[in-house]
Amino acid sequence: MVMDQSEQTLIELNGKLERMMDGIEIVKERQVEMADDVAKIKEAVYNPDEGIYARIRELEAFKKQASKLIWIIVTTLIGLGMHQVLTNV
Repeated sequence: MVMDQSEQTLIELNGKLERMMDGIEIVKERQVEMADDVAKIKEAVYNPDEGIYARIRELEAFKKQASKLIWIIVTTLIGLGMHQVLTNV
């Protein structure tokens, strides 16, 4: 009877250890997937040619050029308006 109980306890313990090992394997698989996902995100953000930082840098350069162009157009329009006002006086 004592042998039966200890064998049953060992079988239960073995089953629990197998479940724990299965859980560890699942965690390993998920960790590998997460590492791949993080690598993809890192590449998307930091890629010097097509990454987010490269796109932001291009947008900032475009913004500077557009701002300069707008100021040139506004200044020209004000100058033309002043010229028109002064020549009609």
